[in-house]
Parts: sequence; C-alpha cells; structure tokens
Amino acid sequence: MPLNRSGEKLTERRDRVVIDTGVLVSAFAFGGMPEKAVKKAFAEADLYISPELLKEYRDVPLALDAEGKLDSTQLKALIAGLATFVTKAIMVRPRKRLFLCRDIEDNMMIECCFEANADILVTGDKDLLDMKILPFHLKILTPRKFVIP
Repeated sequence: MPLNRSGEKLTERRDRVVIDTGVLVSAFAFGGMPEKAVKKAFAEADLYISPELLKEYRDVPLALDAEGKLDSTQLKALIAGLATFVTKAIMVRPRKRLFLCRDIEDNMMIECCFEANADILVTGDKDLLDMKILPFHLKILTPRKFVIP
C-alpha cells in the first residue's frame, strides 16, 4: 500500500452520498435495484442525513402503514433497515435554505447534499433527477446508475 510523506498509509477518499427516502423505502421494503444501491453505498461511501430527512424517515413508514401499503413483514424490514441506515450515517445540519427544486419539498434533500458537500444524491424522484444546474457540484443518479455507472 502506498505511503504519504509521513509514512502513513494512504486511503482513498470515499464518496459522500445522500440517499432519498423513496430509495430507502424501496430498498428495505421491496428490494431490487434500490437495495443494491443501498448496499453499495453502505460498503463504499460515507452516508449523510439531516434532521429533516431523519423526520421523514420516521414519518414515511407510519404513513405507508396507515395507508395499508405495507404488510407487517415489509414494515418491520423497513423500520429495521432505516434504523441501521441512520446509525451508519453522519448527521449534518443545513445552515442555508435553498430553493432550487421545482418541488419545494425536495429542497431539503438538496440542502443536506450542500451541507454535506455530497458527491452523489441517489434518488428516483423525477423532480430531482431533472435538475441540471446547481450552484455546487453534485451528481444526481438513479439507483441503477449508481450501481452500474
């Protein structure tokens, strides 16, 4: 392994990644490509969340359960998956409000990315995927494009 000038082992910088709530819900409750994306992020990236995202992670499973969209096995898997995700994530507290996305609710995702200096946002949300111009560097990728670049 290469060493720096001080004789310490060099380590590669890991990507900083924010994952949209919808991707996490799909990953933990249904599997498929979102699950592969989350597993890749766990293994290869530093994960970031914000207090607003944390609140959404708490609220969405309850709403899906109330609407009858998950069976009890899916709900348990989702809650366990989100709990694991949160324990591995680094909390950032966005200091700047951004109004960049056509869906105002999605700005919290962009604010988290900005504060975390994220390299990648993984999402299936069309409003976020359609964003082409940002005042900072950020790749916005579907789970598939994150897994298979």
